[in-house]
Order: sequence, then structure tokens, then C-alpha cells
Amino acid sequence: MQDLTKGKEGKLILRFALPMLLGNVFHQLYNVVDSVIVGNFIGKEALAAVGASFPVIFVFFALVLGITSGSTVVIAQHFGAGDTRRVKRTIDTLFIFLFFASIVVSILGIVFSREIFLLLRLPQEVIPLAEEYLKIFFGGVIAFFGFMGTSAALRGLGDSRTPLYFLIISTIFNIGFDLLFVVVFGWGIKGVAIASVLAQGGAFVTAILYLNRTHQVIRFSLTRLSFDRELFGKSMRIGVPTGIQQTAVAMGMMALVWIVNDFGTNVIAAYSVAARVNSLATLPAMNFGNALATFVGQNLGARKELRVKTGFRATLVMSSMVSLSVTLLVTFFGAFIMNLFTDDPAVIHIGQQYLAIVGSFYIVFSALFSTSGVLRGAGATIVPMITTILSLWVIRIPSAYLLSQNFGPVGIWWAIPLGWVIGLVMAYGYYMTGRWKQKVVVANSPS
Repeated sequence: MQDLTKGKEGKLILRFALPMLLGNVFHQLYNVVDSVIVGNFIGKEALAAVGASFPVIFVFFALVLGITSGSTVVIAQHFGAGDTRRVKRTIDTLFIFLFFASIVVSILGIVFSREIFLLLRLPQEVIPLAEEYLKIFFGGVIAFFGFMGTSAALRGLGDSRTPLYFLIISTIFNIGFDLLFVVVFGWGIKGVAIASVLAQGGAFVTAILYLNRTHQVIRFSLTRLSFDRELFGKSMRIGVPTGIQQTAVAMGMMALVWIVNDFGTNVIAAYSVAARVNSLATLPAMNFGNALATFVGQNLGARKELRVKTGFRATLVMSSMVSLSVTLLVTFFGAFIMNLFTDDPAVIHIGQQYLAIVGSFYIVFSALFSTSGVLRGAGATIVPMITTILSLWVIRIPSAYLLSQNFGPVGIWWAIPLGWVIGLVMAYGYYMTGRWKQKVVVANSPS
């Protein structure tokens, strides 16, 4: 556990963000490894299938992710206020919620996977592969949700290192299983899905066994968990808007896939790879924003508002510097990066265009996530939800469709950063009003 209410703000946020960043890099790494192995050992149809599955998975995970992030804020604010009893009860409540949510998501994902791909207009040669991958993945959702809940609780307590260690273990096993199941056993796309489930399940079980023996607050026991309606209500109030925001993003990703799918397998495969690279490239900005949210939660819980503003400025500077570096990397080495996944010249060229256009705006994305981090940490999650929905569904998706009619896939790529720009303008405008300070949930904070 780490108290973020004392010490140099920028240094604390950086130290807290780095393990989270490394952990998410490893998490994305095994997604990237999946794509590399699929592209090189199975084919571009399977590569397109994995890429088309990602936004579908995100849609089913989005609301649960939002509520989980709400629990992280509640944990952080009560931890900052020194209320250990409520911290423990919030963690218990989170685990109970995630257990039942995993059952619902598994059933829905398995039953409706084929219908979703038909709705997305996925090419007929890709649908069987995508359906096979998705059904196996959804069969192991409980492992993904369990590890997600454990990581969220630890982040609320200021511990971003422990999840990193288990993600590293998970990534190593996932790469090993990928090579074994696909290259050695020849299981195809089925082997990739099984590898992901086994690796994540192993990480969750190992984390729980370790924390039950060593941690002061987190004790996972099915017989001793207790559900607190009041604390769940607080988590819902903060988390549901974030969940709706995440769902809007996920649905937006599916809408983009629907538009992309109109251009054939080469564009789908290129988008699949470039979107994975983009997910990896935007991780620094996202993790600085998430670290800032925990920092803000603890400091507002401790009634230290000045530290919030100082931490926000420091995060903007650090995140912007990293984002500029990543922009240079994906812009100048886009073709080389794409070549790691496939040797198809058409796919490489299309993916390189995506990275050059979208990568040029990473500094805007970093500023957007830092600003949203302040709002989420304070509990003011309604505004990020509204700005995301407007920038995505009023700006990005209509622009992607209209521009693609005249400029082809390049028009879709330009619509992505356009949404970021509009979102940043709206989020920062609300931050400047100062109204987010009134949203803190702990009793001893100003309301």
C-alpha cells in the first residue's frame, strides 16, 4: 500500500504509474504476441478474426470495467481518509459483483458471438475463425474479471507493483502456451484463445494465493465475503458513468469495424494489427491518467486540494513528453512494425498509413486522459461520459463514415484523432469550472 497524500506530487505519480504502465505493456504484449503468431503461422484471415474479436470483447467488458474503476475510486478515497473497515468491505463487494458479472458475460458472449459478427458484416471466410476464438475466450471470463478486480483493489490502495509481477508471469506463460499450442500442436486460432485463458487464470489464482498469505487488507475467501449495499451504491454512482463511457467507446470500436469491414480482408487485417500497436502506444497516457485518478482520490479524501492541481500539471508534462517520443517511433518505423506481424505488402502499407496519421495526435490523447483522470479521481464521472459519447458518436463515427466514402480507409484513420481533439476541449473546459471538487464521496470531504 502507498500513501499518495505526502511527498513530491510528480515523483509519486511517476512511481505509481510506472508499474501500472509496465503491467499493461505486458498485458498488451501478449495480445501483440497473439497477433504476431497468428499472422505468421495461421494467416491473414485468422489475423482479421482476432482483430474483429477485440472490440466485441471490449463491449461485453466495458460496463464491468467502469464499475470496477468506481470501486477503485471508493477504495482510494476511504484509504486516504484512513477508514480501513470500509476499504475492506468495498473490496469484498467488488469481488462478489465480479463473480456474478462473469457468469452473465460468459453466457451472453458464447450465445450471441456469431450473430454479432454477422451484424458487423465480417467477411464469410473470417466468421468461423472469429466465432471459434471468441467462444473459448468468453468461456474463461471469470479468470479475466478476477484478476481485474484484484488489480483494481490494489491500485486503490496505492499498490501498482504487485499486479505488475503477476502480469509478467501471465505474459510469459501466454507466449509459451501460444508457441506450444499453435506452432507445435497446430491447434490454430483455438490454441491462441486457450493460451490467453490459461495464462490469465493462472495469474489470478497465483495472485490470490500470494495476497491471502501476505497482504494486510486483501483476504479472498468465498465463505467470508460480505456484500455492502451502501458501498456498492457509491461504486455504482461513480462507476456506471465510466462504464457507460467505456461501453460507448467499445460500441464505437465496433462501429469502426463495421465501416472497415466494407473494404475487405486486407484493410481488416491492417486495422487489426495497427489497432493493437495503437493500444500499446497509448498505454503511457492511459496509465498516467489512471495513476492521477488514484492520486486525486486519496488527496481529495484527505482534503488536500492544492496537491491535486500540482499533480495534474506534473502529469501533463510527463505524459506529453512520453507521447511525443511514441509518436516519433510509430511515425518513422511504422512499416517495420507492421512487417513484424505480416509480410503482405498491401496490409503493411495500409497499417503504416494508420500509424502515421493516428500516431501524430498522441499528445492530444495524453492531455485528454490526464484531464479525465482528475475528474474520475474526484468522482465526477458524468462529464467524461458525456464528452466521450459526444466526441465519439457525434464526431468520430459520422466523420469516419463520410470521409471513408470519399477517401477510403484513410478517411477512417483521420476521424480517430478528430474525436480526441473535441473530447479534450470539452473535458478541459469542465475542469476549468472547478465543479468536479464537489463530487467526493467520503463523509469528511467537502461536498
